[in-house]
Amino acid sequence: MASFLRSRRERITPQDVGMPGGARRRTPGLRREEVAQLAGVGVTWYTWLEQGRPINASAQVLGAVARTLRLDEAEREHLYRLAEVTQPAVAVVERESTPDDLRSILDGLEPLPAALVNHRSDVLGWNHTYAAMFPELVSSPTPLRNSFWFMFVTPRGRELLVNLDEQAHRAVAVFRYRYTQHLGDPEWREFVDRLCAASPLFARLWATHDVAPPGPCDKRFRLPEVGEVALRTTNLDMADLPGVRLVVYNPVDKISRERIVRLHGWPRLVAVRGEDVAERGGRATLAAG
Repeated sequence: MASFLRSRRERITPQDVGMPGGARRRTPGLRREEVAQLAGVGVTWYTWLEQGRPINASAQVLGAVARTLRLDEAEREHLYRLAEVTQPAVAVVERESTPDDLRSILDGLEPLPAALVNHRSDVLGWNHTYAAMFPELVSSPTPLRNSFWFMFVTPRGRELLVNLDEQAHRAVAVFRYRYTQHLGDPEWREFVDRLCAASPLFARLWATHDVAPPGPCDKRFRLPEVGEVALRTTNLDMADLPGVRLVVYNPVDKISRERIVRLHGWPRLVAVRGEDVAERGGRATLAAG
């Protein structure tokens, strides 16, 4: 902590922050008292923080220090980890379209179903096989294009997932794990309230307060076009898009793989490739949060 803060402080000159340089400065950058003044904290408190002493540091105050020291996203995250303080949720990053490289990755994973989702499980982009599996989901209005809502609330979602009773408890526990990274976010709170009101199963499981880290899980889907398939979901975090992950559905046996290949070429796919669904959906707004 001491070395990191000192190195960040020394790279900022008084002129960078509109302060007079003065003469006979012993430090190449800002003094501790100047950082404290700019951040609106006590000099003693900041000195103790820089010395790594065991003091109480709130997320808000650390945020003020980070802004004063002009930390970038990676440096800010590093500061919070050094201070052992939970970092506030990263602000949503809006993008006009799915980046071309991610679009290529989604398409290149065919015939495996794959989608881009955020922490809240909003579906942001997908490939054609995913659209063939979940046509109702990808064609939903943007506020309802959420895989969690689809699974727990919609009749179609509950019918597709054969082992919902088996998977529901862990799914909600993992959702709470992600929820705790967005405490205080009114959109998350509102979404949870709506889920509890719309799904007695979700409400019951949410009330247990169980929490679990993300990981692969096995799901069985009953698809009208090809029959039942067993798939394992794998989540890959996008390093340059905080909160966004790539979800890939990989068949766990030969029969499931053959059926997914058949689904990829199923005639119904033509209906979801149109501009109104797949093409527009594949260019959906990408929101990290």
